[in-house]
Amino acid sequence: MSGPTTKDTSTLALGLAKVSVLASAANIANPYPAAAAGDSLGALTKSLLTLDFEFWKHMAGFPQKEDYNVCLSKAAKIEADAEELTPFNMALASGIDPTTYTNVHSGMIPLGALSSSAYIRAELQYVFPSGSYKMDVIFPRAQCSNSISADFQAKENIKVPLSIESKNAESTVSGGHAVWDIAPLGRMWFGTV
Repeated sequence: MSGPTTKDTSTLALGLAKVSVLASAANIANPYPAAAAGDSLGALTKSLLTLDFEFWKHMAGFPQKEDYNVCLSKAAKIEADAEELTPFNMALASGIDPTTYTNVHSGMIPLGALSSSAYIRAELQYVFPSGSYKMDVIFPRAQCSNSISADFQAKENIKVPLSIESKNAESTVSGGHAVWDIAPLGRMWFGTV
């Protein structure tokens, strides 16, 4: 045989992940997935997990060759395009705590007031096509950071873009907890459904 061959077909990933948002403060001590069905953003056309690491690279010798990397920064974010136009999703996109918006057809979103984005807990759950295995990603303390673009089309449904960035959740920050000291931006769990 030549070329890469599949080691285990049950690890092949295909399809979208579910994204859920719930209160950060009420769940900060819980390192495990906590989202209920009602916490989901609903139908999505995009679900993207990005882990971004910045490195300083040391070089030595002549000609110089890389011999050491030092991680300077780490960031994690979830991007999603929500198909459902609800007060919850629009509040989240606006940086407002969406957990108080419980009615899908009723609610007021204030525009123009400048303030920092509310802290939320974001969870991404991906179930592998076999239906037996899953991956859960938890951002215990996150903020939404994006511009809202609700594009109304004659023959396409709306897609509200969301960018949820994980923030430091360790015990040294206000609103953090010691359970996150070893994983300040969150955790990724693999397991069975």
